[in-house]
Amino acid sequence: MTLRFRRPDGGMGERRFTTWRTHHGPIVAAKNGRWIATALMWRPVPALEQSWLRTKATDLASYIAVAERKANSSNDTLFADDKGEIAFLMPQFMPVRDDRFDYTRPVDGSDPATDWQGLHPLASLPSVAHPPVGWVHNTNDWPWSAAGPDSPKAANYPRYMDQVGGNARGEHADLLLTGRRGWTPERLRAAAYDPYLPAFARLLPGLVAAWRALPAGDPRRRALAGPIATLSRWDHRWSNDSVATSLAVYWGDQLWREVGSFAQAERINVPDYIANRVDAATKLTALEQAVAQLTRDFGSWRMPWGAINRFQRLDGAIRPHFDDTKPSTPVPFTSAQWGSLASFGAKTWPGTKRYYGTSGNSFVAVVEFGPRVRAMAVMAGGQSGNPASLHFADQIDRYATGRLRPVYFHPDELAGHVERVYRPGGDAP
Repeated sequence: MTLRFRRPDGGMGERRFTTWRTHHGPIVAAKNGRWIATALMWRPVPALEQSWLRTKATDLASYIAVAERKANSSNDTLFADDKGEIAFLMPQFMPVRDDRFDYTRPVDGSDPATDWQGLHPLASLPSVAHPPVGWVHNTNDWPWSAAGPDSPKAANYPRYMDQVGGNARGEHADLLLTGRRGWTPERLRAAAYDPYLPAFARLLPGLVAAWRALPAGDPRRRALAGPIATLSRWDHRWSNDSVATSLAVYWGDQLWREVGSFAQAERINVPDYIANRVDAATKLTALEQAVAQLTRDFGSWRMPWGAINRFQRLDGAIRPHFDDTKPSTPVPFTSAQWGSLASFGAKTWPGTKRYYGTSGNSFVAVVEFGPRVRAMAVMAGGQSGNPASLHFADQIDRYATGRLRPVYFHPDELAGHVERVYRPGGDAP
């Protein structure tokens, strides 16, 4: 393989590399003396066409016509239009495979039975259109709960149609959507910021039971009595002033670091692995470590969550950095891994004791279709990456509180909100 490049003096140079591949794809690794080839979608033109043309679709039928290119391998799709049509669509690039094999792990590429056998027709995928229940959802999880009782049934599809399983965020969405009608934009916005954390609702009873089972003379009974009492009284809902949220997240993060790789190796959701595979002693030790870390970093384990979990935007650097001595904003919601629909993927960084987030709710929008489209939205921090701009950090408070801003969609809505106007071909703004 030859790569050509321009030299500093303006001339052209080239470098040549020897690469290896099979009909499955390029060799990307070796394990136990055997090469591993990765089979990928390689349809660059149809992929570009599909990515562009689907933005021009006006209803579900025209969207599906574009999807027939079968060049989306990356993401599930939630569809809605002004006709009231809704759908959950699986990625359309889905190879047909022999379901005897476990494709979550390497399979024997020398066995013709492991080869792809073309692509699935769209009608054979576990998608949902016009479900009677009236809603669809997706939380980067399996398709089997996409529309409540109207969801596809796993037994009707090959195993490889789902390789990620369910998650606590999907469980949370099911609880909020099931049996509910009469949705309005504000009710939907409130649901998106519902503070319940279903993973901890399932995990903490096991921790409390482990503490209660300790012998009377065990020093951990006294040392952990306060934290256990705090967690026992908790309603499993995040808030800025919640000490229990801090304890639960530090405890959960400690266990995630310890067993996350084992759970992922076995393709088990990490909270499920903690609930079913982690013994009582390990759970108690993780709580001891969480209490010790909070006390070491902040002087007490009784730290409200908002004092720890922060949004900070110091400059326009692509690679973020954080500073406990600089201003920051409390964020009440947690990582999605615990079931929070409002997601803030935060952690400590070099030189910090507080958590700072860099993933999760990068963009949130609530849209109501009708004769006039109405919408409200928020971006992480602000629209601009220029620290000198008024819009570099003007959405931080809205982001942290879920107080979404109105979206000016129609021309008449722009009145009074336009800072400058630019027309293509004219002078730069």
